[in-house]
Amino acid sequence: MPQVMELRGEVEFWARIKPLTESDDAEWVHIAHDLDTWPGAREAARRQMRRGGAARGRKLYSPAVLADERDREALREMAAHGFQVRISTAPLSQGTVIIDRRTMILTAPAPSAPAAPGPRTYTMSASPVLIGGAYALFEAAWESATDLTTILDSTRPRIDDQTSKVLRALGSGATDEAAARELGMSLRTYRRRVAELLTSLDAASRFQAGVRAGELGLTRR
Repeated sequence: MPQVMELRGEVEFWARIKPLTESDDAEWVHIAHDLDTWPGAREAARRQMRRGGAARGRKLYSPAVLADERDREALREMAAHGFQVRISTAPLSQGTVIIDRRTMILTAPAPSAPAAPGPRTYTMSASPVLIGGAYALFEAAWESATDLTTILDSTRPRIDDQTSKVLRALGSGATDEAAARELGMSLRTYRRRVAELLTSLDAASRFQAGVRAGELGLTRR
């Protein structure tokens, strides 16, 4: 196989990737915006789960994957069957799969405007240099991502966007006055938000709140 080649459409995609799915011992690394970044991605995951091949699979998703309850249930099922699933700290626009660190397939980046007519394109590579670089980037993103079970834990504190901004302001070291001005709220409102945050995090101090938020992955936004 050439070290780099273009695949056009689902037929070419599956003609190349299907033989690679036959082994239950292969290591699979997925980076995806959502559960449908790849054609037939959901069914492929279910096949791996049925065959017991999920244990060597790691899936890193964009936060967008949490928006739909059905997708959250699908993620829970994956994790229950052995997949390691984490949510990235930032949106992911391009899907990537790396198989046994020997084969890599990239989707075309998600378009900012409606896609033009025509088949979707994929880039397949067997280049050790390209795969090694992509795998290293994946590992860095994986380490900074939050485990799915932590995010979906019902006991994990829920904070709204405004309180999240207060949390970041606390971490910046800004004075209450400066933080309140930056966030466009009164000093009294800001301090009330801080007090609510400490309560929700069961923290006795602002420093402890920062530590607790870090442990729960609330600062990874």
